[in-house]
Amino acid sequence: MNQSSKAAKRMIIMLLIMAVIFTLVFGWGFMRSVFIAKFLKGFANQVQTVATITAQDTPWQASVKSVGTLTAVNGASLSAEVSGIVKSINFRSGEDVHKGQVLLTLRPNNDTAVLAQLQAQAKLDAITYARDQRQFAANAVSQAQLDTDRANLDVANAQVAGQQALMDEKIVRAPFSGRLGIRQVNVGQYLQPGTAIVTLEQLNPLFVDFYLPQQALANLAVGQVVNVGIDAYPGQIYKAKIVAVGATVDSVTRSIAVRAVLENNKLRLRPGMFASIAVETGQPKQVVTLPQTAIAYNSYGDTVYVLKPGKDAAGHATLVANQVFVTLGDTRGDQVQVLSGVQVGDEVVTAGQVKLHNGSPVSVNNTIQPSNNPNPNPPNA
Repeated sequence: MNQSSKAAKRMIIMLLIMAVIFTLVFGWGFMRSVFIAKFLKGFANQVQTVATITAQDTPWQASVKSVGTLTAVNGASLSAEVSGIVKSINFRSGEDVHKGQVLLTLRPNNDTAVLAQLQAQAKLDAITYARDQRQFAANAVSQAQLDTDRANLDVANAQVAGQQALMDEKIVRAPFSGRLGIRQVNVGQYLQPGTAIVTLEQLNPLFVDFYLPQQALANLAVGQVVNVGIDAYPGQIYKAKIVAVGATVDSVTRSIAVRAVLENNKLRLRPGMFASIAVETGQPKQVVTLPQTAIAYNSYGDTVYVLKPGKDAAGHATLVANQVFVTLGDTRGDQVQVLSGVQVGDEVVTAGQVKLHNGSPVSVNNTIQPSNNPNPNPPNA
Protein backbone atom coordinates (compact mmCIF):
# COMPACT_ATOMS: atom_id res chain seq x y z
CA MET A 1 0.00 0.00 0.00
CA ASN A 2 1.55 3.29 -1.03
CA GLN A 3 1.87 6.35 1.15
CA SER A 4 -1.10 8.21 -0.38
CA SER A 5 -3.55 5.36 0.25
CA LYS A 6 -2.49 5.15 3.91
CA ALA A 7 -3.11 8.88 4.35
CA ALA A 8 -6.52 8.59 2.77
CA LYS A 9 -7.42 5.72 5.08
CA ARG A 10 -6.38 7.71 8.16
CA MET A 11 -8.45 10.66 6.96
CA ILE A 12 -11.53 8.46 6.51
CA ILE A 13 -11.13 7.00 10.00
CA MET A 14 -10.76 10.48 11.48
CA LEU A 15 -13.84 11.73 9.70
CA LEU A 16 -15.82 8.72 10.93
CA ILE A 17 -14.70 9.35 14.52
CA MET A 18 -15.64 13.05 14.27
CA ALA A 19 -19.03 12.11 12.80
CA VAL A 20 -19.67 9.74 15.71
CA ILE A 21 -18.63 12.42 18.22
CA PHE A 22 -20.88 15.08 16.64
CA THR A 23 -23.73 12.57 16.49
CA LEU A 24 -23.36 11.79 20.19
CA VAL A 25 -23.10 15.46 21.19
CA PHE A 26 -26.04 16.73 19.19
CA GLY A 27 -28.04 13.59 19.87
CA TRP A 28 -27.60 14.04 23.61
CA GLY A 29 -28.60 17.69 23.36
CA PHE A 30 -31.71 16.76 21.41
CA MET A 31 -32.65 14.00 23.80
CA ARG A 32 -32.07 16.26 26.78
CA SER A 33 -34.37 18.94 25.36
CA VAL A 34 -37.01 16.26 24.71
CA PHE A 35 -36.74 14.98 28.32
CA ILE A 36 -36.83 18.52 29.77
CA ALA A 37 -39.89 19.42 27.71
CA LYS A 38 -41.58 16.20 28.79
CA PHE A 39 -40.69 16.90 32.43
CA LEU A 40 -41.95 20.48 32.26
CA LYS A 41 -45.12 19.34 30.56
CA GLY A 42 -45.71 16.78 33.29
CA PHE A 43 -44.83 19.33 35.99
CA ALA A 44 -47.14 21.93 34.50
CA ASN A 45 -50.00 19.50 34.57
CA GLN A 46 -49.49 18.45 38.17
CA VAL A 47 -52.53 18.81 40.37
CA GLN A 48 -52.17 21.91 42.56
CA THR A 49 -53.83 22.27 45.95
CA VAL A 50 -55.76 25.50 46.50
CA ALA A 51 -58.27 27.06 48.90
CA THR A 52 -61.54 28.34 47.48
CA ILE A 53 -64.69 30.21 48.36
CA THR A 54 -68.13 30.20 46.75
CA ALA A 55 -69.11 33.67 45.54
CA GLN A 56 -72.40 34.82 46.98
CA ASP A 57 -74.46 37.96 47.47
CA THR A 58 -73.81 39.78 50.74
CA PRO A 59 -75.39 42.96 52.16
CA TRP A 60 -73.27 46.02 51.42
CA GLN A 61 -73.74 49.43 52.97
CA ALA A 62 -71.84 52.13 51.12
CA SER A 63 -69.92 54.43 53.44
CA VAL A 64 -67.36 57.21 53.49
CA LYS A 65 -64.43 56.61 55.83
CA SER A 66 -62.33 59.06 57.77
CA VAL A 67 -60.44 59.48 61.02
CA GLY A 68 -61.34 61.83 63.83
CA THR A 69 -60.81 62.85 67.43
CA LEU A 70 -63.06 62.71 70.47
CA THR A 71 -63.49 66.06 72.17
CA ALA A 72 -65.38 67.13 75.27
CA VAL A 73 -68.65 69.02 74.90
CA ASN A 74 -67.36 71.13 77.80
CA GLY A 75 -63.73 71.11 78.78
CA ALA A 76 -61.54 73.66 80.56
CA SER A 77 -58.29 74.18 82.39
CA LEU A 78 -59.44 75.79 85.64
CA SER A 79 -57.57 78.71 87.24
CA ALA A 80 -58.12 81.53 89.70
CA GLU A 81 -58.97 85.01 88.41
CA VAL A 82 -56.83 86.77 91.04
CA SER A 83 -53.47 86.11 92.64
CA GLY A 84 -53.07 84.69 96.12
CA ILE A 85 -51.85 81.84 98.29
CA VAL A 86 -53.75 78.55 98.24
CA LYS A 87 -55.65 78.11 101.50
CA SER A 88 -57.46 74.84 100.82
CA ILE A 89 -57.88 72.24 98.07
CA ASN A 90 -61.26 70.54 98.16
CA PHE A 91 -60.93 67.89 95.44
CA ARG A 92 -58.99 64.76 94.50
CA SER A 93 -57.43 64.04 91.14
CA GLY A 94 -59.78 62.11 88.83
CA GLU A 95 -62.86 62.93 90.94
CA ASP A 96 -66.32 63.54 89.48
CA VAL A 97 -67.68 66.93 90.56
CA HIS A 98 -70.92 68.86 90.15
CA LYS A 99 -71.51 72.33 88.81
CA GLY A 100 -70.84 74.98 91.47
CA GLN A 101 -68.83 72.68 93.74
CA VAL A 102 -65.98 74.49 95.57
CA LEU A 103 -62.63 73.17 94.37
CA LEU A 104 -60.05 75.60 95.81
CA THR A 105 -59.88 78.73 97.98
CA LEU A 106 -57.21 81.40 98.33
CA ARG A 107 -56.35 83.14 101.59
CA PRO A 108 -58.82 86.00 102.19
CA ASN A 109 -56.22 88.14 104.01
CA ASN A 110 -58.05 91.35 105.11
CA ASP A 111 -60.92 90.94 102.68
CA THR A 112 -63.44 90.29 105.46
CA ALA A 113 -62.42 93.43 107.36
CA VAL A 114 -62.60 95.56 104.23
CA LEU A 115 -66.05 94.15 103.48
CA ALA A 116 -67.24 94.92 107.01
CA GLN A 117 -65.94 98.50 106.71
CA LEU A 118 -67.72 99.02 103.39
CA GLN A 119 -70.93 97.48 104.72
CA ALA A 120 -70.81 99.84 107.73
CA GLN A 121 -70.40 102.83 105.45
CA ALA A 122 -73.28 101.65 103.28
CA LYS A 123 -75.43 101.24 106.37
CA LEU A 124 -74.58 104.77 107.50
CA ASP A 125 -75.37 106.18 104.06
CA ALA A 126 -78.72 104.36 104.11
CA ILE A 127 -79.57 105.93 107.49
CA THR A 128 -78.55 109.39 106.26
CA TYR A 129 -80.64 109.04 103.11
CA ALA A 130 -83.70 107.89 105.08
CA ARG A 131 -83.39 110.79 107.52
CA ASP A 132 -82.99 113.36 104.74
CA GLN A 133 -86.05 111.92 103.01
CA ARG A 134 -88.12 112.77 106.11
CA GLN A 135 -86.55 116.21 106.36
CA PHE A 136 -87.15 116.82 102.65
CA ALA A 137 -90.82 116.06 103.22
CA ALA A 138 -90.78 118.80 105.88
CA ASN A 139 -88.91 121.17 103.55
CA ALA A 140 -85.88 121.07 105.86
CA VAL A 141 -83.35 120.02 103.20
CA SER A 142 -83.02 120.71 99.50
CA GLN A 143 -83.55 118.34 96.62
CA ALA A 144 -79.83 118.59 95.84
CA GLN A 145 -78.93 117.30 99.30
CA LEU A 146 -81.34 114.41 98.91
CA ASP A 147 -79.84 113.52 95.52
CA THR A 148 -76.34 113.63 96.99
CA ASP A 149 -77.38 111.28 99.80
CA ARG A 150 -78.88 108.88 97.26
CA ALA A 151 -75.70 108.92 95.18
CA ASN A 152 -73.55 108.29 98.25
CA LEU A 153 -75.71 105.28 99.17
CA ASP A 154 -75.45 103.87 95.63
CA VAL A 155 -71.64 104.26 95.69
CA ALA A 156 -71.42 102.54 99.06
CA ASN A 157 -73.57 99.61 97.89
CA ALA A 158 -71.47 99.30 94.73
CA GLN A 159 -68.28 99.18 96.81
CA VAL A 160 -69.78 96.41 98.96
CA ALA A 161 -70.72 94.44 95.84
CA GLY A 162 -67.23 94.97 94.36
CA GLN A 163 -65.54 93.72 97.51
CA GLN A 164 -67.88 90.71 97.63
CA ALA A 165 -67.04 89.92 93.99
CA LEU A 166 -63.31 90.15 94.77
CA MET A 167 -63.75 87.70 97.62
CA ASP A 168 -65.77 85.35 95.39
CA GLU A 169 -62.93 85.36 92.82
CA LYS A 170 -60.71 83.75 95.46
CA ILE A 171 -63.00 80.73 95.45
CA VAL A 172 -62.66 78.42 92.43
CA ARG A 173 -65.84 76.49 91.63
CA ALA A 174 -66.63 73.86 88.99
CA PRO A 175 -68.25 75.71 86.06
CA PHE A 176 -70.02 72.52 84.95
CA SER A 177 -70.35 68.89 86.02
CA GLY A 178 -67.61 66.57 84.87
CA ARG A 179 -64.44 64.68 85.76
CA LEU A 180 -61.30 66.35 87.06
CA GLY A 181 -57.83 65.63 85.80
CA ILE A 182 -54.57 65.66 87.73
CA ARG A 183 -54.08 68.35 90.39
CA GLN A 184 -51.38 70.86 89.45
CA VAL A 185 -51.09 72.97 92.65
CA ASN A 186 -50.48 72.52 96.38
CA VAL A 187 -51.66 74.16 99.60
CA GLY A 188 -49.53 77.18 100.44
CA GLN A 189 -48.48 77.76 96.83
CA TYR A 190 -48.67 81.31 95.48
CA LEU A 191 -50.77 81.49 92.34
CA GLN A 192 -50.66 84.11 89.64
CA PRO A 193 -53.92 84.82 87.79
CA GLY A 194 -54.42 82.16 85.11
CA THR A 195 -52.18 79.52 86.73
CA ALA A 196 -53.56 76.07 85.82
CA ILE A 197 -55.09 74.30 88.81
CA VAL A 198 -56.75 71.24 87.25
CA THR A 199 -58.55 70.26 84.06
CA LEU A 200 -62.28 69.54 84.02
CA GLU A 201 -63.92 67.54 81.23
CA GLN A 202 -67.54 66.69 80.66
CA LEU A 203 -67.38 63.04 79.55
CA ASN A 204 -70.97 62.42 78.53
CA PRO A 205 -71.77 63.08 75.79
CA LEU A 206 -68.65 63.60 73.64
CA PHE A 207 -68.10 65.28 70.31
CA VAL A 208 -66.50 63.42 67.41
CA ASP A 209 -64.73 65.86 65.09
CA PHE A 210 -63.55 64.72 61.65
CA TYR A 211 -63.11 65.81 58.06
CA LEU A 212 -64.60 64.40 54.86
CA PRO A 213 -63.76 65.15 51.21
CA GLN A 214 -65.99 67.68 49.51
CA GLN A 215 -67.41 64.92 47.28
CA ALA A 216 -69.23 63.55 50.35
CA LEU A 217 -71.06 66.82 51.04
CA ALA A 218 -74.14 65.81 49.06
CA ASN A 219 -74.55 62.73 51.28
CA LEU A 220 -74.24 64.55 54.62
CA ALA A 221 -77.16 65.69 56.77
CA VAL A 222 -77.70 66.65 60.39
CA GLY A 223 -79.00 63.63 62.30
CA GLN A 224 -77.21 61.13 60.05
CA VAL A 225 -75.74 58.05 61.77
CA VAL A 226 -71.97 57.74 62.08
CA ASN A 227 -70.21 54.49 63.02
CA VAL A 228 -67.27 55.17 65.34
CA GLY A 229 -64.53 52.66 66.10
CA ILE A 230 -62.04 53.15 68.94
CA ASP A 231 -58.82 51.11 68.83
CA ALA A 232 -58.82 50.91 72.64
CA TYR A 233 -61.98 48.77 72.37
CA PRO A 234 -61.51 46.61 69.25
CA GLY A 235 -64.58 45.04 67.72
CA GLN A 236 -66.99 47.54 69.31
CA ILE A 237 -68.79 50.07 67.14
CA TYR A 238 -70.28 53.20 68.72
CA LYS A 239 -73.16 55.07 67.13
CA ALA A 240 -72.98 58.85 66.83
CA LYS A 241 -75.20 61.42 65.12
CA ILE A 242 -74.06 64.35 63.04
CA VAL A 243 -74.98 67.63 64.75
CA ALA A 244 -73.11 70.11 62.55
CA VAL A 245 -71.46 70.35 59.13
CA GLY A 246 -68.88 73.05 58.45
CA ALA A 247 -69.96 76.15 56.55
CA THR A 248 -66.89 76.21 54.28
CA VAL A 249 -64.65 73.74 52.45
CA ASP A 250 -60.94 74.01 53.20
CA SER A 251 -59.31 75.55 50.11
CA VAL A 252 -56.11 73.52 50.60
CA THR A 253 -57.37 70.04 51.44
CA ARG A 254 -60.81 70.39 49.78
CA SER A 255 -62.36 68.80 52.85
CA ILE A 256 -65.18 69.86 55.13
CA ALA A 257 -65.38 69.70 58.93
CA VAL A 258 -68.09 67.53 60.48
CA ARG A 259 -69.08 67.17 64.12
CA ALA A 260 -71.11 64.30 65.58
CA VAL A 261 -72.26 63.69 69.15
CA LEU A 262 -71.60 60.37 70.87
CA GLU A 263 -73.27 59.03 74.00
CA ASN A 264 -70.70 57.89 76.59
CA ASN A 265 -72.98 56.52 79.28
CA LYS A 266 -70.39 54.07 80.66
CA LEU A 267 -67.69 56.78 80.65
CA ARG A 268 -65.24 54.43 78.92
CA LEU A 269 -64.19 56.98 76.33
CA ARG A 270 -61.97 60.00 76.86
CA PRO A 271 -61.47 63.29 75.02
CA GLY A 272 -58.46 63.15 72.72
CA MET A 273 -58.97 59.52 71.67
CA PHE A 274 -58.36 58.59 68.04
CA ALA A 275 -61.49 57.41 66.22
CA SER A 276 -62.15 55.56 62.96
CA ILE A 277 -65.19 57.02 61.23
CA ALA A 278 -67.60 55.45 58.73
CA VAL A 279 -70.50 57.57 57.50
CA GLU A 280 -73.23 55.47 55.89
CA THR A 281 -74.45 56.77 52.52
CA GLY A 282 -77.31 55.55 50.36
CA GLN A 283 -79.37 52.39 50.83
CA PRO A 284 -77.92 48.92 51.58
CA LYS A 285 -77.66 46.62 48.54
CA GLN A 286 -76.72 43.03 47.72
CA VAL A 287 -73.36 42.62 45.95
CA VAL A 288 -70.86 39.86 45.21
CA THR A 289 -67.86 40.05 47.53
CA LEU A 290 -64.60 38.12 47.69
CA PRO A 291 -61.64 38.09 50.07
CA GLN A 292 -58.97 40.48 48.84
CA THR A 293 -56.52 37.55 48.79
CA ALA A 294 -58.48 36.13 45.83
CA ILE A 295 -57.56 39.09 43.62
CA ALA A 296 -54.39 39.23 41.53
CA TYR A 297 -53.80 42.95 41.07
CA ASN A 298 -52.03 43.74 37.79
CA SER A 299 -51.35 46.84 35.72
CA TYR A 300 -53.15 45.26 32.77
CA GLY A 301 -56.20 44.29 34.81
CA ASP A 302 -57.30 42.52 37.99
CA THR A 303 -57.93 38.78 37.74
CA VAL A 304 -59.18 35.80 39.73
CA TYR A 305 -59.13 32.05 39.14
CA VAL A 306 -62.53 30.37 38.82
CA LEU A 307 -62.75 26.57 39.00
CA LYS A 308 -64.60 24.70 36.25
CA PRO A 309 -65.02 20.96 35.47
CA GLY A 310 -62.22 19.62 33.24
CA LYS A 311 -59.64 16.85 32.79
CA ASP A 312 -56.10 16.28 33.99
CA ALA A 313 -53.13 15.11 31.88
CA ALA A 314 -54.27 11.49 32.16
CA GLY A 315 -57.76 12.36 30.93
CA HIS A 316 -59.43 11.95 34.30
CA ALA A 317 -62.26 14.29 35.29
CA THR A 318 -61.12 17.01 37.70
CA LEU A 319 -61.43 20.72 38.42
CA VAL A 320 -59.34 23.14 36.38
CA ALA A 321 -58.52 26.79 37.01
CA ASN A 322 -59.63 29.44 34.53
CA GLN A 323 -58.28 32.97 34.83
CA VAL A 324 -60.90 35.70 34.40
CA PHE A 325 -60.73 39.49 34.53
CA VAL A 326 -62.85 41.26 37.14
CA THR A 327 -64.04 44.80 37.79
CA LEU A 328 -63.75 45.79 41.43
CA GLY A 329 -65.65 48.29 43.57
CA ASP A 330 -65.19 49.46 47.14
CA THR A 331 -63.42 47.55 49.89
CA ARG A 332 -64.30 46.96 53.53
CA GLY A 333 -61.93 45.16 55.84
CA ASP A 334 -60.75 41.95 54.15
CA GLN A 335 -63.48 42.06 51.52
CA VAL A 336 -63.71 43.65 48.09
CA GLN A 337 -66.80 44.29 46.00
CA VAL A 338 -66.81 42.53 42.59
CA LEU A 339 -68.87 44.42 40.02
CA SER A 340 -68.33 42.04 37.06
CA GLY A 341 -66.45 38.88 36.08
CA VAL A 342 -67.70 36.63 38.87
CA GLN A 343 -71.23 35.31 39.29
CA VAL A 344 -73.04 34.08 42.37
CA GLY A 345 -72.16 30.41 42.88
CA ASP A 346 -68.73 30.56 41.17
CA GLU A 347 -65.99 28.73 43.04
CA VAL A 348 -63.09 31.19 43.29
CA VAL A 349 -59.52 30.43 44.38
CA THR A 350 -58.52 32.40 47.50
CA ALA A 351 -55.07 30.89 48.16
CA GLY A 352 -52.46 29.14 45.99
CA GLN A 353 -52.90 31.24 42.83
CA VAL A 354 -49.15 31.65 42.26
CA LYS A 355 -48.94 27.98 41.23
CA LEU A 356 -51.72 28.22 38.66
CA HIS A 357 -52.19 29.03 35.00
CA ASN A 358 -55.11 28.60 32.67
CA GLY A 359 -56.15 24.96 32.62
CA SER A 360 -54.21 23.88 35.71
CA PRO A 361 -55.85 20.86 37.38
CA VAL A 362 -56.50 21.53 41.06
CA SER A 363 -57.64 19.89 44.23
CA VAL A 364 -59.46 21.86 46.90
CA ASN A 365 -58.42 21.96 50.56
CA ASN A 366 -60.34 24.50 52.61
CA THR A 367 -58.96 23.48 55.99
CA ILE A 368 -57.28 26.89 56.30
CA GLN A 369 -59.06 29.88 54.82
CA PRO A 370 -57.78 33.44 54.36
CA SER A 371 -59.51 36.08 56.45
CA ASN A 372 -62.82 37.32 55.04
CA ASN A 373 -63.88 39.67 57.84
CA PRO A 374 -65.60 42.96 56.89
CA ASN A 375 -64.39 44.49 60.19
CA PRO A 376 -61.02 42.91 61.01
CA ASN A 377 -59.04 43.76 64.13
CA PRO A 378 -55.26 43.81 64.54
CA PRO A 379 -53.97 40.57 66.09
CA ASN A 380 -52.40 42.43 69.01
CA ALA A 381 -55.36 44.72 69.65
